[in-house]
Amino acid sequence: MIRILLNGKKAALPEVRSAVATMRREHGPVEVRVTWEHGDCERLVREAARDGVSRIVAAGGDGTINEVVNGLAKLERAGRPELAILPLGTANDFAVACMIPGQPLDALRLAVTGTSRGVDIVQANERYFINIATGGFGSQVTAETSPQLKNFLGGGAYALAAVIKSLNFVPSRGRLLAEGVDLRGEAVAAAICNGRQAGGGQVLAADAYIDDGLLDIMVILVFPFADVAQVLVEVKAQSSGKYVKRFRSPWAESRPEQVRSVNLDGEPYQAEQIRFDVLPGEIQLVLPPHCPCIKGV
Repeated sequence: MIRILLNGKKAALPEVRSAVATMRREHGPVEVRVTWEHGDCERLVREAARDGVSRIVAAGGDGTINEVVNGLAKLERAGRPELAILPLGTANDFAVACMIPGQPLDALRLAVTGTSRGVDIVQANERYFINIATGGFGSQVTAETSPQLKNFLGGGAYALAAVIKSLNFVPSRGRLLAEGVDLRGEAVAAAICNGRQAGGGQVLAADAYIDDGLLDIMVILVFPFADVAQVLVEVKAQSSGKYVKRFRSPWAESRPEQVRSVNLDGEPYQAEQIRFDVLPGEIQLVLPPHCPCIKGV
């Protein structure tokens, strides 16, 4: 049995309704449940598991996917439904990187007929995410970009907010630990990556895989304004430089001197310390046959 958990803001979209009707004609029953407020996804995931649903389709943006992943991660593994994605958000960063189709009918056809495989998720204290956690500059950009601006500008809203934020941003001082790494000092941004991109198409870890059991970690250290061009080059280079540090590890631990908000798949979260652990193969996810984020393909 397949059940769609549909973000209520997208429930009236004609292309979504048409795609659901087409799948029902072609493949039989496809159930739909609509979410209206935070917490609905996790509750509906529990209900789906109790009802014997074999596959859940997360229909919405990156936030909807994150809520569904958190619901699935809290279930016993033996009774956990598979996950598929119908991307309906502004950025759809995780789906885009995985080459999940952007058109509702194509995406839903993959969700209904595609094959699942085990992929990693990340536990961050008591929370979970499947794509990327951002801290510092990046987390403020995402948290403070209004829904209205996102809808008007699409992914470009994040870039605009970044320019505005750069005028007043205060760096974060603290310590980041990982396997073989003990990094101390001031940073303007950090990204703990399972997936490859966030913030509306910003590729933060071009070589990350969601089935390798490793985090791809990027930290941008404090830099003078005169070196902005060098920092941009280092970010795109996907290797460590003077200001941008990159490393891989199955775990990481953030110890800021002051509590700062971070984003887990774009969802805000605060804690004095955050321990990140990869959970290998934790979720069965439906992906296209040649997904670039799968190492085994």
